[in-house]
Amino acid sequence: MKRFHIALAIGSLDASIADYSHRLGQAPTAVVPGAYAMWRTDLLNFSINETSDPAKVGLLRHIGFEDDSAAGFAKTRDINGIEWEQFSPEEQDRRIVETYGSAIRPASGLGGGRGGALG
Repeated sequence: MKRFHIALAIGSLDASIADYSHRLGQAPTAVVPGAYAMWRTDLLNFSINETSDPAKVGLLRHIGFEDDSAAGFAKTRDINGIEWEQFSPEEQDRRIVETYGSAIRPASGLGGGRGGALG
């Protein structure tokens, strides 16, 4: 399966998790308190990163594809300078743990998400 990936910079992780969980109809698949959250739906891989820079709040960080058949991780820029990533779900999970040390998977009673094993 191939999911479109969107990554945004946000100002408040907790407020954004509440808002986007409502909009997407499910809790995040992974959360790193104070830093990061990610949702996997059937069609979308959506991630948010908290920033302390007010000028970056609401800005697109990058886009791309989570692709079950992807090998590893690739990053390119398109003709407009927009960063595109391509990765497998397992590679993204590995990178979350590598970047943040671990992630908390919300309890399945919160609406759950789809995803691989996170540290």
